[in-house]
This record gives sequence, C-alpha cells and structure tokens, in this order.
Amino acid sequence: MSGDFRTEFVREPSGLRHHPALVLNADYRPLSYYPLSLWPWQEAIKAAYLDRVDILAEYDQVVHSPTMEIRIPSVVVLRDYVQPQSKVAFTRFNLFLRDGFRCQYCGSKGDLTFDHVVPRAAGGITSWQNVVAACSPCNLRKGSKSLRASGLQLTKPPRQPQSEQLRNMGRKFPPNLMHESWIDFLYWDAELEE
Repeated sequence: MSGDFRTEFVREPSGLRHHPALVLNADYRPLSYYPLSLWPWQEAIKAAYLDRVDILAEYDQVVHSPTMEIRIPSVVVLRDYVQPQSKVAFTRFNLFLRDGFRCQYCGSKGDLTFDHVVPRAAGGITSWQNVVAACSPCNLRKGSKSLRASGLQLTKPPRQPQSEQLRNMGRKFPPNLMHESWIDFLYWDAELEE
C-alpha cells in the first residue's frame, strides 16, 4: 500500500473545508454581520443533529457517515433566540469598524493603526471617546501632539457605539466569501426594487 493512498484516504477532501454555514439567530438575522456569523460545516451538521438549529439552505455537496448521506448546510437558524450583546467590547477590530476602516484624519483606507486624540503623554486615556483609527502617515504626523499643534482635524468626534450601530456598520462590508444562498438572509430588510 502506498503512503499516498493512506494520506488521501485519511485526509478530509479539501473542498469540504470551504463550505461554512451562515448562522442566523431565531429572528432570522445573522448573529453578527462583521465578522459574519459562520460555522464550519461540521458544527452546522452537529447542531442540526442535536436539534439546536433548523437547516434553511444546503450546498450541493454531501458528506457520508457509515449509515447516511447528508447534504452540507449553507444556512442554519438557531431554534432558541440568543440575546445580542448590549455592550460593545473595546477592541481594535470594533474601533476600526466604528470608524468605517478609514483614517479619521484624512479618510484614507488601509494601513490603519489607532491614535489617542489626547495623547497618553498628556493624560489621554485609552477609551472609545479618545481613540480613533488613523493611517500611519497621519499617526506619525500627529505623534504625541495635540490636534491643534499637529494641524490635523477629525472627520467626526469619537464616541462609544451602540451594539446596533456597530451591527449596521458591519452590514456595509460584505464578506469576501458569500454563497448565493446567504443573500436573502443578509439583506432581508433592504429596500426592494420595483
């Protein structure tokens, strides 16, 4: 028996790794938009088997157990409603999401870092109200100076976002990978064209 045969026999088919399931809350809205609430296909099948979710859509691909053939779920809905978090965690990702992944000084995208509006050297604290997304050139230009001394202006004042505001911001950034069966569930409240 060749080593290739054993490796191929044991290894999971590569295509099956790439079939995530969109997870919807019991109200048929994604648990989160950005990052999009996705489960690996194995978790979706396990949850369906345990009656924790209902399967709404499936991929064309199937997996086999010794006794059955199962189509891979592409959209599942939780049977029990999960209350969304009311307080937004102060993380780098959520900060960038709040600021639309744009520098709050010049509006550019990419190469983002974060900046303390009132520098820490001047007593500024790390909080929603004092930290903004900034591109490297603007961050270097500002350094530990005040806004006035640096000559920079904020596009909008930093505020702590509400969880619903952050979820709505996340909807503006569609994921790189999106299966056609997800569309109706991701934009369920979008205005329909006549």
